[in-house]
Amino acid sequence: MASHSDTLVVFFGATAGANGGKLGSDEREIILLVWQIVDLHEKKVGKLHKCFVKPDTLELTDQCKEETGLTLEDIVDAEPLDKVLEQIQQSVSSEVKRLGRSSYTLLVNGPHVIRQALHPEASKKNLVLPECFFSFVDLRKEFLKCCPNASSVPKLTLSSMLDYVGLPAESEQMIGVREANSMVQLTLCILDEPYNHKFYCAETVNSKFDSGTCSKTEPVDSETVIRARGLPWQSSDQDIARFFKGLNIAKGGVALCLNAQGRRNGEALVRFINAEHRDLALERHKHHMGSRYIEVYKATGEEFLKIAGGTSNEVAQFLSKENQVIIRMRGLPFTATTQEVLSFLGPESPVTDGAEGLLFVKYPDGRPTGDAFVLFSCEEYAQNALKKHKQILGKRYIELFRSTAAEVQQVLNRYMSTPLISTLPPSPIVPLPVLSTPPFLPTASSTRDCVRLRGLPYTAGIEDILEFMGEHTVDIKTHGVHMVLNQQSRPSGDAFIQMKSPDKAFLVAQKCHKKTMKDRYVEVFQCSTEEMSIVLMGGTLNRSGLSPPPCKLPCLSPPTAYAAFPTSPAILSEAALYQPPLLAAPRGPQTAVHSPAHALAYYPPQPHLYMNMNMNYTAYYPSPPVSPSTVGYFAAPPGAMAAAVAAQAHPVAAPAHPAAAAASSILPQPGALVRMQGLPYNTGVKDILSFFQGYQPELGGVR
Repeated sequence: MASHSDTLVVFFGATAGANGGKLGSDEREIILLVWQIVDLHEKKVGKLHKCFVKPDTLELTDQCKEETGLTLEDIVDAEPLDKVLEQIQQSVSSEVKRLGRSSYTLLVNGPHVIRQALHPEASKKNLVLPECFFSFVDLRKEFLKCCPNASSVPKLTLSSMLDYVGLPAESEQMIGVREANSMVQLTLCILDEPYNHKFYCAETVNSKFDSGTCSKTEPVDSETVIRARGLPWQSSDQDIARFFKGLNIAKGGVALCLNAQGRRNGEALVRFINAEHRDLALERHKHHMGSRYIEVYKATGEEFLKIAGGTSNEVAQFLSKENQVIIRMRGLPFTATTQEVLSFLGPESPVTDGAEGLLFVKYPDGRPTGDAFVLFSCEEYAQNALKKHKQILGKRYIELFRSTAAEVQQVLNRYMSTPLISTLPPSPIVPLPVLSTPPFLPTASSTRDCVRLRGLPYTAGIEDILEFMGEHTVDIKTHGVHMVLNQQSRPSGDAFIQMKSPDKAFLVAQKCHKKTMKDRYVEVFQCSTEEMSIVLMGGTLNRSGLSPPPCKLPCLSPPTAYAAFPTSPAILSEAALYQPPLLAAPRGPQTAVHSPAHALAYYPPQPHLYMNMNMNYTAYYPSPPVSPSTVGYFAAPPGAMAAAVAAQAHPVAAPAHPAAAAASSILPQPGALVRMQGLPYNTGVKDILSFFQGYQPELGGVR
């Protein structure tokens, strides 16, 4: 549509709900459209047309009835929206042609009827709007160009603009006709002396959303960004752009937010071209995407850049091809090659530029994460690829999702910006005896006065456990309930409870074994405090007995090192020994306070939560693994750290392992370095520290 037209078409609409400045804010359908032609050259006015529209839901709000004076009888026999829009286009085109003009542009009093009512409703009903509805002129903005002092008017309405230029208010009472006549009067007024206004610039409505990249150095105005919450997890940037249909989103302005596991969390940050479009977007708060309502809030440019901004040349080159459909693959085998992925996708979904259209996500050291992004040149190829969702590659099923350029940036940023080894705060290590177990646990012993609960619902809390224990809760020791978390900081389904005596623990195991908690039966086993401490520090406990924390590399000291040190008062702070996320909520030793009102205390105000680093997570989180967007390496078990600290006070005898012998010749010198080669690719910090048990690596000295 030309920006400078021969003809203006005065256009007005009303909905079955709110109208005026709130038009479209309640998602009500259009029930009335009015239009009239104004010849800009001859300054003549054509015939006024009024047409009712039949909505899908035949219902008018009380507000609509009061403001418009319309009833259901007026619209029950009307044509649906698509038929009415077709009639408008044909009528306007024929009338413009009859006048000998070549082009026309819609003239509206505010953008709401086009941006907030017509385009959103057409999008929901999958209607293809004629081209003429993708550009318009806002009478209020044109009026301010002619009368800049009118900006002092508190609320620029048709009546206030007529009063400002000295024109009488329209006496017509019929809805639509009154507004159209007022707009025509104002248009003719600013076309004439002394204004001689020219309608040059028309606003446009983007027909599609353009994906793209965003640099971290790019300035982003906070007045243009919103946060959408409650999105379906499978929604893409195109779905979000469709939700905001009628408003112009900046190129690459949709950034889907990910959680700590690299999965979409139902939120997105959206950047619009200006503050006006952002404000209109805020009016769509709790509008619906399918059956879900979406919350819309203000956000900042800093938040948007944190999610969507990137500096990677590899990503920029990957996303340099425009108009591409991006698909994310998750759960790939770590050994998967480019050719294997291309073969998996098959000839019916060819990747853009072959291997160049495939981007593997890797850790900073080059190890694969199991994620990849793929480019397709058209929607058809992308749909064919999505049909392979959860099909097998190697021995793993692969998940495929629609993705966005911002998500590519976000995933790559999170993986590449996270250090391989967590940085521990500096803490002096002194060669004095330390506690080998947390101070709130008892001294490890073989007395079987504890029970282990296995198979707890993941939503179970302390209160649920106490209810499950029933009458036996009176036999629980103070602060004796210990919940165990897995590597993702989620409940593992396990808990340990310290009882007052072995007899009480035996009775609980007999009475509560396989009782039901929230539709799940829970297994209860009797165990010792030593076994409990081993498991909480990373070991395993099964029916065949105790398995100390596993070590994939040769151990230089026996597993008993976990409980080999005396329980004298701790010199090191607990935070230094148990760095997050090893303990999710570490607490210092507490003195029991006896109060008549609180005779029992089963657990502290914040229950003890443990990360069991060596559990068999397959039973809880089956393949493929979640795709964490942060790299989480756990500190070594406290036993290993204690062994290292005590090494100066208790030198270890000549090591039997050759590698240990080589290391022993170097480690005694403070600050000396040892380079290890040939490590398994999945070796963690705890494996390396376990390898050097009996020696004293510097705190944070593993790189």
